[in-house]
Amino acid sequence: MPKITYVLKDGSEVTLDAVSGSTVMETAIKNDIEGIDAECGGACACATCHVYVDESWVDKTGKAEPMEEDMLDFAFDVKPESRLCCQLKITDALDGLKIIVPQTQG
Repeated sequence: MPKITYVLKDGSEVTLDAVSGSTVMETAIKNDIEGIDAECGGACACATCHVYVDESWVDKTGKAEPMEEDMLDFAFDVKPESRLCCQLKITDALDGLKIIVPQTQG
């Protein structure tokens, strides 16, 4: 079971077991990760699950698809490592993934 580490707004870290095939957002919501609101439920129709992928993982998670890029326009403080975590599908290859929760959501 892959482990995902969420760096919270206060700098503390929470490491969770994630189910392959689910998303980083689903794991966060199921475990009440503060700061990931996911108002659209994972439909890539808002920016309330905006996160930063730790720089060491950016190549492994890939780039945002055009629809995700469009939704990121509604997020605050977008950076090159910004992603919507509803679009980050968990695989065994992402075991150890580190996600940073932004201070403000879109």
